Amino acid sequence: MLDILAITGPIYLCIALGWLATRTGLFERGDMRVLGQFVLYIALPALLFDAVGKRPIGDILDWHYLGVYALGGLATIALGLAWTRRVARQAPLPAVMQTMGMSCPNSGFVGYPINLLVLGGSSAAVILGMNMLVENLLLIPVLLALADGAGGGRHWRAVLRGVAAGLWRNPLVLALAAGLVAAMLGLKLPAPIERTVSLLAQASAALSLFVIGGSLAGLRLQGMGRQVARVAVGKLVAHPLLTAGVLALAAALGTPLADPALRTGVILTTACPMFSIYPILAGRSGEEGMAAAALLGTTLASFFSISALLWLLG
Repeated sequence: MLDILAITGPIYLCIALGWLATRTGLFERGDMRVLGQFVLYIALPALLFDAVGKRPIGDILDWHYLGVYALGGLATIALGLAWTRRVARQAPLPAVMQTMGMSCPNSGFVGYPINLLVLGGSSAAVILGMNMLVENLLLIPVLLALADGAGGGRHWRAVLRGVAAGLWRNPLVLALAAGLVAAMLGLKLPAPIERTVSLLAQASAALSLFVIGGSLAGLRLQGMGRQVARVAVGKLVAHPLLTAGVLALAAALGTPLADPALRTGVILTTACPMFSIYPILAGRSGEEGMAAAALLGTTLASFFSISALLWLLG
């Protein structure tokens, strides 16, 4: 248990520190947006480029991992929609928004720091890069298309065209693409620039957790217990269980994910709370209140669920 707390303790203490600093007025909630932009536009892109650009291309793209992560996410989307529509009797748009919270983990701000402590920097960074590919090229476009369809908005093809155009403005996707090009061509940065990139990359883990905590300050759970519980169970229990099922199926079919670090990493990633822009995306459909409450409740519950998962994983 002490070994598990040695992993989860620093992560959630950093989150708590961000929450406390914002609640006491040392930082404003608006400051978290500025710090979050630094992580999103500078620190995490530097981390991705640094991790991907220095490795052979075969060590970066593990197609078994990409398949497992993608299928686990798609299975969670399918189960989430069935659960919210047929069992919980939610309207189409709220059902899609709740499903989004169940199926998109916070790979960068929470998943990477956890994998960093459990697996080490090399594996954690490669896992983050592959997660970004699947999330930005598959899971998020599918969910946005479903949301627009449920809300009677644009045709799904127009939604996907908009998402594709947005990829070229996404700093994480651009950094990942640049790293892949550098890896394929064997390019190396000059030593001063390489050290600068590495230095910026080191700022990503702690600062991202601090931003999560500060962003949670002021959020409330009142009146949304059922929706929050539904999303939290879907995200923290169903998503990792379905991904574990995909891992088992792949092994049974003779195409296992061989690397134990990647097997652990994909389970830990899917067990993380949802991404921090969840309320922003839900706000386009008028569901920002539910999404903010779910983000708070799921993040709080994840301390216990991730600690239990680490105990089960040994």
